[in-house]
Amino acid sequence: MSWRYWATFLINEQPFIAIYLLVADSALALSEGDLASPGGKAVFAVAVLTVAGLGILIARAFQAGKVLSQTGPRNWVHILVAPLSYRRRDVTIARNISYGEAGKQNLLDVYHRRDGRGDGPVLVFFHGGGFRIGSKNREARSMLSLLASQGWVCVNANYRLAPGAGYPDHHVDAKKVIAWVREHIGEYGGNPRTIIASGSSAGGHLAAMLALTPNDPVFQPGFEDADTSVQAAIGFGGYYGRLDGPGSSPLDRVGEAPPFLFVHGTNDSSTLIEDTREFAAKLRAASSRPVVLAELPGGQHGFDLYYSLRYSYVVDAVAAFGKTIDRYL
Repeated sequence: MSWRYWATFLINEQPFIAIYLLVADSALALSEGDLASPGGKAVFAVAVLTVAGLGILIARAFQAGKVLSQTGPRNWVHILVAPLSYRRRDVTIARNISYGEAGKQNLLDVYHRRDGRGDGPVLVFFHGGGFRIGSKNREARSMLSLLASQGWVCVNANYRLAPGAGYPDHHVDAKKVIAWVREHIGEYGGNPRTIIASGSSAGGHLAAMLALTPNDPVFQPGFEDADTSVQAAIGFGGYYGRLDGPGSSPLDRVGEAPPFLFVHGTNDSSTLIEDTREFAAKLRAASSRPVVLAELPGGQHGFDLYYSLRYSYVVDAVAAFGKTIDRYL
């Protein structure tokens, strides 16, 4: 992604930071008398108009609460002061646990409560990056930590990437992660009865394929007897197209499926919301289980990189979605 994306992304998803900078700069100019001149007044007027525009971005972020039916109070300290923070005192992270033979690309982290109380679902998350870049040290960490504090046990996994790996290697690794979870998650207070596969962008592709290919031996070489089924799937700005020939896209696998939740920004410039709409529509036609598509007004790709106002509503919606899964088991 270009620097233009990152510049606009940061302002779109965290407009408060831009407001802080504009206010600080205007206060400094005022203290030094720079606003007294005609040029200074003109610059200040532009700053005021910019803040008004940023207010529109904030209003769009608020709209996510209505879309997701989450209108409760927000943690404004987290949103305004520490959007990059994800650590919580009541949560511990078991880091860099090996689940396969591919070194650093087969490591995972487990987020769980320090007191061992894990009565919620198990969430397994896969990062984005177009199957070429990325790691478990990037997206969704604030969500994983917050859910863990509520009693979930969350797994954040690396997987093999191109050019050293291709289809179906990424999906084989995702299956290995689920097999590891079923065997070991009890050691961290988790219950493998309810496993929700999730991911951003390319990770959304992995989550969808996990949900639509339960125990498929094609993706389980050497561990064909392992149970790699999942009980739900969540995609955040997911890519759902083909990676190779027929069968390499979740759209090729549509049929009876566990519950799905799709969350996609309407301003996503990397993965098309139209493709997610198509996928959701085909799933609704083929499956008897719920298929929910939440379109985030003004949301960009990668909205889960830090804890923004918009993402706070998404996290609450995931928690609410998780509470509905047991009725479909």
